[in-house]
Amino acid sequence: MTLPRRGVGTACVLDWGPADRPIDLVFLHATGFNALTYRCILEPLAATYRILAVDQRGHGRSTLPAIPDRRSDWYDFRDDLLALRQALNLEGVVLAGHSMGGTISLLAAAAEPRLARRLALFDPVILPAPVVESDQPMLLAMGAERRRAVYDDRAAAFASYRGRGAFIGWPDAMLSDYLADGLRDLPSGEVTLSCAPKWEASTYRAQRHDSRAAFAQSACPIEIYAAENDSACRFNPVAQTSRAASRITFEIVPATGHFLPMERPDLARAVLQAAIERV
Repeated sequence: MTLPRRGVGTACVLDWGPADRPIDLVFLHATGFNALTYRCILEPLAATYRILAVDQRGHGRSTLPAIPDRRSDWYDFRDDLLALRQALNLEGVVLAGHSMGGTISLLAAAAEPRLARRLALFDPVILPAPVVESDQPMLLAMGAERRRAVYDDRAAAFASYRGRGAFIGWPDAMLSDYLADGLRDLPSGEVTLSCAPKWEASTYRAQRHDSRAAFAQSACPIEIYAAENDSACRFNPVAQTSRAASRITFEIVPATGHFLPMERPDLARAVLQAAIERV
């Protein structure tokens, strides 16, 4: 669909569930991934609820402009979500996301309080100022820029990723879903990453948005499920944001890493269902 005032191109929005039902949940993916990656978590909920999952700019099947030069923050992603809200007249939904998607959910809820009635965030990227100012985002960006972008075919990409690096512990079905929209066909017969390495790198570098202040600026209940190991959520708002602490829950999920939803899809699905059902 076209997003108002967000440039040429379109955003891809997966829509699961009864078409005549108001939208219950909007879900946003992590950096480098896409909406379909989370199908095995979200689609079972669609037997009862209506679920939207969005390919953010530069990811999946989105064709919105993704120009990596001179980016400094994630407000471009936030403003895309706010434009989606306008296009679909979204109000009072559960807004959820993983990693960057969780952060974008928080930023959007802070900017437009009518959008979300509750947030459910899985290891959102919330960095304290010393980390933002450090070289860590730069190291992630450099790693993304070195990422292989082109494969002979989808089978070769699957074999390259399966059980390696960030994909250790992923179910095969989830990896297949990621690659279905995470690769684009080339005229040569090869395939290339939908999220270009330079765009991914620019996202890691662009850390000037103020996600910490967004806790106080938002108005709805917020649930955070942080990884026990290698968490990207380095800021506990319950302990450090007194104005918002009464409506925030912060839980560390034992024996999980940053890819918590991939490691515990059962937990992620249960959290989302409970969030939808809470009044």
